[in-house]
Amino acid sequence: MTTVTQMKCACPDCLCIVSVDGAVMVDGKPYCSPACATGHSDGQTGCHHTGCTCAGAKAS
Repeated sequence: MTTVTQMKCACPDCLCIVSVDGAVMVDGKPYCSPACATGHSDGQTGCHHTGCTCAGAKAS
């Protein structure tokens, strides 16, 4: 049996891989940061991880 420990952040534009244990979980989906988890609702660009400039809408 294989256990998943990391997944891509559910933010569509985000490039981050997040630990399932440390993810911000929203509707059963893992996000790397609160900004991604809220769909960048405050207009914030990026998730503050080096090299990532995401600003995507919340994944559906």
